[in-house]
Amino acid sequence: MMEWEPVYKVAMLSFLLGIVFGAVVNKTNFCTMGAISDWVNMGNKDRLRAWLLAIGIAILLTQAMHYKGIIDIGEAMYLTPNFGWLGYLFGGFLFGVGMTLASGCGQRTLVRVGGGNLKSLVVIILLGLTAYMTMRGLLALVRVNVIEVTNINLAAKDIPDQGIGTLLSTAMGVENRVLISRIVALLLGGGLVIYAFLGKGFRRSFDNILAGVVIGLIVAAGWYVTGVIGFDDFEPVRLESYTFIAPTAQTLMYLQTFTGATINFGIAAVSGVILGSFLYVIFTGKFRLETFSDRGDMIRHMLGGALMGFGGVLALGCTVGQGITGMSTLALGSLLALLSIVFGSALTMKIQYYSLDDGGFFSALRQSLADMKLLPAVQREG
Repeated sequence: MMEWEPVYKVAMLSFLLGIVFGAVVNKTNFCTMGAISDWVNMGNKDRLRAWLLAIGIAILLTQAMHYKGIIDIGEAMYLTPNFGWLGYLFGGFLFGVGMTLASGCGQRTLVRVGGGNLKSLVVIILLGLTAYMTMRGLLALVRVNVIEVTNINLAAKDIPDQGIGTLLSTAMGVENRVLISRIVALLLGGGLVIYAFLGKGFRRSFDNILAGVVIGLIVAAGWYVTGVIGFDDFEPVRLESYTFIAPTAQTLMYLQTFTGATINFGIAAVSGVILGSFLYVIFTGKFRLETFSDRGDMIRHMLGGALMGFGGVLALGCTVGQGITGMSTLALGSLLALLSIVFGSALTMKIQYYSLDDGGFFSALRQSLADMKLLPAVQREG
């Protein structure tokens, strides 16, 4: 029997892990947009803690594999010395706005597609199309000529990467960058895990704990699959883990050029997540078709999908791609993208709430910024 090439081994394992990912996310209702909504609108942080638990576990396991020499996380795209600060901030913000309009981020949209949500199918198509246009099509002109021209070359300043530990050691004048990076990994990763379990409501929620643990483990497993199983002296697989913006675009292209294309980790992951969600709803009897309620609902979801595709490529990832996978590398860009996504989503939710008063967009924006303490409180009445 002929042995599989590394690329096919990696794709199969990514697909299987993706099935688990999709099933668990559907079962536990893990949703980063929902987590932000619970926090902003109700003050409930239980689902947010599940997200933070996943980040903490991913950091600890990924960094442990790196320091044990199992993988070289320095090869990950997130740690490049080409620091695209504007893409992280602006792209992350647009992604946060988009995922709120589309009722969920990239991974949640894939899960909903598997569950029979036709609204999410439209979102995925727009997301993938816009993402591909931003990577290689018309919108790439904006990315290259407007966003990426502001990138900072850290290597020119004798800084090898954008790792938080590396930047801190440089700023403090400490030569032992490895030690600083280990301390950062332990404090940040361990701190997030501890913070998650400090919540009484979170500790009582099996689903939230399950979601945080499983997703954190899967992201770490993704690094192992591509870095160890995908290693080959002649044709190594690129080191990566779970992210859902560029892979969604690649999946749409793969479906159109199947006979002349080769599957990869990301395409297999997208397919696995959809199938995992589908299998879960079939076996539990929860499958149901859902469509747009009206024209406005359709427009919001289409706009949200386009913003996620464009913003996700600029930011190099989504709430999982940057928010968990990127964060597991301790890249400063991932932290900036994550914070920008949260801000964009929270601001959009506030604007939607205040827009119910029919005071107009700018009035809602002013009240939202005042609520978030970014404007003086008197601006509420402004």
